Amino acid sequence: MAGDLVDHHVHGVVATSLERDQFELLANEGGRPAPAGTSHFDTPVGLAILTGCGPLLDLAPDCTPERYLEARAALGAVEVNRRLLAAAGLDALLVETGHRPGDVLDPAAMGRLAGATAHEVVRIERAAEDHARGCDGPDDFLAGLGAALDAAASAAVGLKSVVAYRHGFDLAVEPPDHEGVRRATEAWFREFGAATAPRLAAPVLLAHVLHAAIEVAASRRLPVQVHAGFGDTDLTMHRADPSQFTPWVRELEGRGVDVVFLHCYPYHRQAGYLANVFPNVYFDVGCMAHYTGPSAGTVIAEALELAPYPKQLYSSDGFGLAEFVYLGAVLFRRHLDRVLDGWVDAGDCPRASADRIRELIGAGNARRLYRLDDEEPR
Repeated sequence: MAGDLVDHHVHGVVATSLERDQFELLANEGGRPAPAGTSHFDTPVGLAILTGCGPLLDLAPDCTPERYLEARAALGAVEVNRRLLAAAGLDALLVETGHRPGDVLDPAAMGRLAGATAHEVVRIERAAEDHARGCDGPDDFLAGLGAALDAAASAAVGLKSVVAYRHGFDLAVEPPDHEGVRRATEAWFREFGAATAPRLAAPVLLAHVLHAAIEVAASRRLPVQVHAGFGDTDLTMHRADPSQFTPWVRELEGRGVDVVFLHCYPYHRQAGYLANVFPNVYFDVGCMAHYTGPSAGTVIAEALELAPYPKQLYSSDGFGLAEFVYLGAVLFRRHLDRVLDGWVDAGDCPRASADRIRELIGAGNARRLYRLDDEEPR
């Protein structure tokens, strides 16, 4: 049903036409070309693109990659993005703006193309890096960090951390001591300088910035999204298991902040456990709908095994390709319906309960968690 989904974690899409090699790189999380003689189209997500998106470009579902990319180029990026984003049938998008912001559309443009309300989610580490670029030195950075994070969050509906990429979830939860933070900041500024593009990676600084961001989240009543599990080669997979973030979950709970684990595969069962036992934990299976393609129902069914239904959300995690925003929505609806219909047919779930579960996960939980209907200032 159009308009029944809130995509609570999505990025911008590319606004220019793409050559085949550029398209294939965006269609794979590894960010590398496929081995010689093979193609990223020969994957579950490649199959989903051709079968699911081909008809929206006036092609048959069994079109070839060559024909698909020819049609995409002939229509042009603006028309392709318009068709695919509008066809996703979204009510709202929560756009995380910290990943390659100059290369993709901003939240306002995404909202216009999708015919949906758009909101911003701020990436914590990038906000700290942006602050560092404008500082005279370590003292200036540390003195203004809290205010900079608060300013970045002023119009946002949530914050997002990529600590799983920068270090891993096995990050010490104890607040670092002042001297340790200062030494790490001085080393960071010596290495990069405030005028370059510094990458926040030192564990002491990651922990310090995350604690500062949690203060902002608590004061503004914002949830904190955290990337978990499946992602590109910057992360080491076993260190992105959400169960390793449990000490931080307890810290966030004590400070009144909700945490949302994103994507989670293959650790979606661990995320479901955390959502079951901690009142401040939410999660999604994100981009796995399109990356697993025909098998998306298996992942969705496993996510539903243990977690409370008011603790799960929908997202596409679409980045770069509008195909991902569309496929995420279509495959999520299709496979969630199949799972819930199976429960109804088996006598395990009344139809009214299935409809409520569908509404909660698709939109209701996101509207409540991110206060999308709240008129109070954040």
